[in-house]
Amino acid sequence: MEDDAPVIYGLEFQARALTAQTAETDAIRFLVGTQSLKFDNQIHIIDFDDENNIINKNVLLHQAGEIWHIAASPADKAVLTTCYNKTSDSRVVSCAAVWRMPCDWDSGSHESPDDSAHNPQTLELLCHLDDSAHRNTACVLWEPMGDGNRVISLADNHALLWDLQESSTQATVSSTATLEGKGQLKFTSGKWSPHHNCSQLATANDTTIRGWDLRTMSQIYCIENAHGQLVRDLDFNPNRQYYLASCGDDCKVKFWDVRNVQEPVKVLEDHSHWVWSVRYNHSHDQLVLTASSDSRLILSNMVSISSEPFGHLVDDEELSEGEDNHQEDKSKEPLKDSVVSTYEEHEDSVYAAEWSSADPWLFASLSYDGRLVINRVPRALKYRILL
Repeated sequence: MEDDAPVIYGLEFQARALTAQTAETDAIRFLVGTQSLKFDNQIHIIDFDDENNIINKNVLLHQAGEIWHIAASPADKAVLTTCYNKTSDSRVVSCAAVWRMPCDWDSGSHESPDDSAHNPQTLELLCHLDDSAHRNTACVLWEPMGDGNRVISLADNHALLWDLQESSTQATVSSTATLEGKGQLKFTSGKWSPHHNCSQLATANDTTIRGWDLRTMSQIYCIENAHGQLVRDLDFNPNRQYYLASCGDDCKVKFWDVRNVQEPVKVLEDHSHWVWSVRYNHSHDQLVLTASSDSRLILSNMVSISSEPFGHLVDDEELSEGEDNHQEDKSKEPLKDSVVSTYEEHEDSVYAAEWSSADPWLFASLSYDGRLVINRVPRALKYRILL
């Protein structure tokens, strides 16, 4: 059964951390981390049953603190990282850790979902990703194509590259990069590029986006005043190696070619409040999701800057040649960019949106009130892309 209607799941706690389970390519699975100040926090494992259009959930306890960021290992579906707040010496610090789900987390609880909520199992701590020198971790990024042994944490003004050894129970810092400059600089978010043999990182701090070469831990590009206000999120185009999307508190979504950072390639201004999340579709990079505290999720078809601007895969060389002789071939006119759909099932700020790793036409969004919504790319567009 394929239906374009959204499926909605409500968590009892507030939440802002969402990730697709990248190592799981058979099941449609998302992980959500909660932010409760009063109760033990939880990881909700959300399995979407596509045929019956229903959600199955399992709950694991995360007793370390309220979760601000969550990321799943690309190689091991039982392993994840969280960034969480805890109180230490009466001040709040943001920590990061690697966890393993108990091996029998899904034993039987699908049958009676209510039971699993009464006696949930607890995540197993594998190792911490912080030390006294680097507190306040904003996010942890897994090496995109990796074997699950390398992660980067962004802590205050440091980017730390960690090697996870011994089945992730030990972590050592192999190299670091530091933000230099006036004032108290600190990273807000980052993205590990899937291109260039995973040797590049993009980071956001304040209104600036920087690129880093992870082999030398040196800066390779800098986009100052990339946004008029704080940059909230970044994502790389999975199919075009120099293309990066960013979003921020100026309500804009911008697309950059990092070889020429003077001007964005494209700017979207469809949201009316801060844009918290931008995500390229992994298979069809013209599809871009954005989530905002205007309570809306927008799906855009950014076909003019995709790898399929003429309805087929092209490389950058073909594009630059195409500009010279575009008079000759009118049939190869690029398709037009457009907003495909605006999703309004949320009533609170939408902090996160993620594409499924198992189904390229399906995505989840999470708002602060704990509402998770699963939606599909409209069928008409899906068939237009495929046929």
